[in-house]
Amino acid sequence: MAGASPSCARPTTRASSSSSRARWRAAAAERGAVRSIEEWRQAPRAERLARLALTGDELARAIAGQDASRLARRPDPVNWASVEVLCHLRDTEESFLHRFRLILIMDEPRFPTTNPNRWAMERQYLRNDSAQALEAFVRRRAETLAFLRELSDEQWARAGVQMDSRGRRTLDDFLAVMAWHDPNHVDQLSRALEGRV
Repeated sequence: MAGASPSCARPTTRASSSSSRARWRAAAAERGAVRSIEEWRQAPRAERLARLALTGDELARAIAGQDASRLARRPDPVNWASVEVLCHLRDTEESFLHRFRLILIMDEPRFPTTNPNRWAMERQYLRNDSAQALEAFVRRRAETLAFLRELSDEQWARAGVQMDSRGRRTLDDFLAVMAWHDPNHVDQLSRALEGRV
């Protein structure tokens, strides 16, 4: 595993070229797994919140009855194992909620770029227990949903600035990102269990 840097940014591809992204989107759309962030942005807020509420159960069904060795098996040297996907979702959920709270108390806070692959290595995702990672994700997601459901229309328009190419995002924008992010990683986790990238 030394030197391996599994891919997270686009769960089904290793390449970052436009043609690779287009092929990935087409394949994902064919599977029915993916809406674009823009499509989620256009969806009613209630639908986006409902999408977020499904993820914990989807993950639980996907890993039910799987042994630890299968959950820790990468489909190739570059893509994540299922346990790494679970840990990524757990840690990203914590990061999202932290950022959301900052957005409410500060004027357009700036957020540093995160490196999910570095998190996976430094936090030793492959050594984590899948059930515990899922439990933590479910708990954090419940906190996030409770927080988001209490926001006023004015609060949904508040924003933070990601210090990378993503730039300024409102809380409403973040909700679209999360609604896009979840099914991508649920699909990635399922494919990893099948030994597919």
